[in-house]
Amino acid sequence: MTGVMVSAGATMPDGRPTPTGLEVPRWVTLKSSQVRARQGPGLDYRILWEYRAAGLPVQVIAETREWRKICDPDGSVAWIHRTVASGRRSVFNRSDQEIPIRSGRSETASVRARLSPHALVSLDECEDGWCRVRARKLRGWVPERAVFGTQDRALCNAARPAGTGRAS
Repeated sequence: MTGVMVSAGATMPDGRPTPTGLEVPRWVTLKSSQVRARQGPGLDYRILWEYRAAGLPVQVIAETREWRKICDPDGSVAWIHRTVASGRRSVFNRSDQEIPIRSGRSETASVRARLSPHALVSLDECEDGWCRVRARKLRGWVPERAVFGTQDRALCNAARPAGTGRAS
């Protein structure tokens, strides 16, 4: 006897299944330093702005088969084409303060380097409130709460129209 397992699958905030089968929200990074942010999911929608930071982490909050509705570090919402997004992970220091990169998962571990304000670094993994990051040959740990690009919950409301920022 053969059985068929049916999985609930990934769903979007409105309860519909995601076209990709991937979780929403989820994290992706921008592939290039010229990514057009649009008002809607299609080339006929107006370009709102252009992202100029390859590797910038953005959170996918909704999707169509070809387009991703994203939330960026400023809390703005826009649509980008799937081909300009990468599954590679990074984190962003959106503060005006340096973040110590430590040798271990502890506030008392030695400081190996400092993540400059508004800087990006590759993300390996997060555990116990700490994230292992890397830049070239440097590896170390930063507090998960100190960086943008690791949160599990949606940071922007998927129902909010594209082109609106945090204040909307």
